[in-house]
Amino acid sequence: MPSELTPTLDWLQAQPQLFAAVCVALLASVAWLANWIVKRLLVRGIHRALGATAIGRHIVTGEQSIVRRLSNIVPSLVLSSGIKLIPHLPQAAVTVVENVCQAFVVLTVALAIGGLLKVANALYQQRPDAHLKPIKGYLQVVQIVVYAIASILIVASLIDRSPLILLSGLGAMAAVLMLIFQDTLLSLVASVQISSSDIVRVGDWVEMPALNADGDVIDIALHTVKVQNWDKTITCIPTKRFISDPFKNWRGMQESGGRRIMRNLYLDQNSVRFLDSEEIARLGRFALLHDYLEHKQDELGEWNRRLGEKGLAPLNQRRLTNLGTFRVYMENYLRHNPRIRQDMTLLVRQLAPGADGLPLQLYCFTATTAWAEYEAIQADLFDHLLAILPEFGLRVFQHPSGADMREWRAPAVEPRERQTAHA
Repeated sequence: MPSELTPTLDWLQAQPQLFAAVCVALLASVAWLANWIVKRLLVRGIHRALGATAIGRHIVTGEQSIVRRLSNIVPSLVLSSGIKLIPHLPQAAVTVVENVCQAFVVLTVALAIGGLLKVANALYQQRPDAHLKPIKGYLQVVQIVVYAIASILIVASLIDRSPLILLSGLGAMAAVLMLIFQDTLLSLVASVQISSSDIVRVGDWVEMPALNADGDVIDIALHTVKVQNWDKTITCIPTKRFISDPFKNWRGMQESGGRRIMRNLYLDQNSVRFLDSEEIARLGRFALLHDYLEHKQDELGEWNRRLGEKGLAPLNQRRLTNLGTFRVYMENYLRHNPRIRQDMTLLVRQLAPGADGLPLQLYCFTATTAWAEYEAIQADLFDHLLAILPEFGLRVFQHPSGADMREWRAPAVEPRERQTAHA
């Protein structure tokens, strides 16, 4: 030590409080210098080294770099080690500084472990089959356990007591803890069931009417499952609701490659009638009906001939109807449509008539599951059927509109107008 500083040092030692304050300032400066050196030199070097690998880039990037976070431990260790060497400090102050530094180290390590778990999830999401078995919920459970242990260690450090003392009191608080974490426990059980039974995956189209959710699953976490609805809103559904509440998963439809069309065409029952020979000949020119009408006429002719004299009366004869012929046309039209799956259920059936007319239901599957293409195929089918319906002498049923009312009133109004004009 230089001789020029000896008188100053002797004078400071004669002032215990001032000497302690100077030592504390020096210790703080050393801690700041250690922090600066670690972050400017060591951390940058580690960043460059880890940045060359895919895993390393996830560790050193993001809002909070794991390496940069761990570097905060160095000044804490400097403070906790150096505070013991400063003379004339109260033992209580030394204990407080040591405990706070220990608690900070524990908190920093816990946050770093949480960051590593997020990195592990991000790396797992890069796998092509990650959406089949998401691990985000399990990692969140581990994160909760780490934070719970860290909380116990931090409290034990701050009160300067053994963590075992705190753990011994947790037995009596088990019921309270289960009440507090009941949602977490239920969500954990639900996550295990969802994963093991493959109930929901990321990317599935799910529909849960009870919560007005209808869209794609974009995230499966421990407590919530996020569904992006078709109107681009986000619905957060508790994970346990997928076990307790009914919902529809459209994954089976998407994987099958065909989407169902089940729509009714309501016909006016008053337009249903028998076909005469001229109409049968005209409809026979339809390529989709030619073979059917030939075969059906032979079948009905043979049936009527077996009736003998009774078959001469139209009342006893079997005859073709415009409704039955149109139903066959609809089915043949679907059979020859390349955009309709022929290996899945395909039928045209007549349902029970009601106040809204006679329902003729079209039931088939499209050759695509894309929403826009599906709607276009369905619209094209019914455009054609509605346009060709008058060829069979059939009418679509619909309730009277304002235009119909005006047409009905026109004949009644016309004589009055004539009387007024004559007067």
